[in-house]
Amino acid sequence: MIKGISILRPAANADVYERLAGFFEAMGFERGSGWKDAESSGASFIASAGNLEFVLGRFPSVSDLMVEVTSLDSAHQAAARWLRAAGGESAAIHLSEISDTSWQSRIFTVEPEPGFAFTFWAWTDPQKGKPIAVEGDLSAEGMRFAIIVARWNAVITDRLLDGALDALVRSGAKRADIDVVRVPGAWEVAAAARTVADQHKVDAIVTLGCLLRGETAHYEAIYNEVARGIGQSQQETGIPHSFGVLTCETLEQALNRAGIKAGNKGFEAALAAIEMVSLRRKLVEGGNA
Repeated sequence: MIKGISILRPAANADVYERLAGFFEAMGFERGSGWKDAESSGASFIASAGNLEFVLGRFPSVSDLMVEVTSLDSAHQAAARWLRAAGGESAAIHLSEISDTSWQSRIFTVEPEPGFAFTFWAWTDPQKGKPIAVEGDLSAEGMRFAIIVARWNAVITDRLLDGALDALVRSGAKRADIDVVRVPGAWEVAAAARTVADQHKVDAIVTLGCLLRGETAHYEAIYNEVARGIGQSQQETGIPHSFGVLTCETLEQALNRAGIKAGNKGFEAALAAIEMVSLRRKLVEGGNA
């Protein structure tokens, strides 16, 4: 009979509303349909599971809204990145360090907006609260990367390149271990990626480009072949390729995805590359099944 639980928090104004919505999207929540009527509007954020808990005795030192995650370190890094982007280095005061609890877990609390504190936590026992899984880490130390970036729509792709470089260097990669290869357009990205992958001199390849829909079928033809070529290169060479080729209806949409409003997809593609290199090493070199 019970379908779900909703927790409502009033936002004082539109700026607070958008700031909180941006934070939860950055932390990986799926945005629901929300609502808007003559008197109010709301944004819903969907979690895979929910609990309603009552506490008897001493209340733990946490906020009244707790979010369980599978990787607390990754969540902490995501919160720190969002706070820096939103408010500079001084925003770090709103993010606690990760600490251990008496109930076999680790936690941290973040306050993206005054009066809105959220606690993120994860079990320290891998068999409790989540399935045992082999996952990649987000440390790029000792890894080599190639970034294949299209010059076409450079106002977008240059932003994607900046985001990818930022993610790699912030995660521990040395600038000397990052090769940047520029190609004329998105069509040439797959061929260049395959050439680099065949040399087996890098651990992962980040592919970046931007396709904007026009008035003909040219857009679909290019996109399908670019996606197929990048996927085929990854499968046949065994070198992880992350996909940062934007496919957008308008220039405004592309700008939003290149750091203006909806995060930087170049940054996200670079993080995916780091994680896949780490995972590959664990699976192949570590012999994990």
